[in-house]
Amino acid sequence: MKFSESAVYRHFSSKEEIIVGMLNYLAENMEQRFKVAANENNSPEDNFKALFESQLSFFNQYPHFSVAVFSDGQFEESKKINQSIAKIMQVKMKYLMPFVLQGQKEGDFTQSVTTEDLIHVVMGSIRLLMYKWRSSNFEFDIIRYGKNMIETNLTLIKNK
Repeated sequence: MKFSESAVYRHFSSKEEIIVGMLNYLAENMEQRFKVAANENNSPEDNFKALFESQLSFFNQYPHFSVAVFSDGQFEESKKINQSIAKIMQVKMKYLMPFVLQGQKEGDFTQSVTTEDLIHVVMGSIRLLMYKWRSSNFEFDIIRYGKNMIETNLTLIKNK
């Protein structure tokens, strides 16, 4: 991130504290971005796209945050980090759940699967894509691949 390790540790006492700080910032940032991206006048599908596109854009601009979120088990033993990641998931669920539920009620999205299960499948596929991107050292266009994944998920959850 273009500053020395010693400079970082003047402000943070441990690597865990750095990661927790990043994750907490991300949760607050998501809350603000999702408030703007979500629009009650949009269709559930448009809001669905807007939320995920907001995330893709953020990670594309700030890829180092993906290291904290998609750490592939490096920090599994940390209760604080796990709580911070859970907070991020709660923000996503808070905004995504109403749109998927609305889409189901309006007949746009399938009702053959529970709202919660649909969201788990969608969030899991996006998480896997982000993990692959991070693991590839950010070598592919996450915006393009992410938009494709959003469309794939919509194909799966929309009523035919």
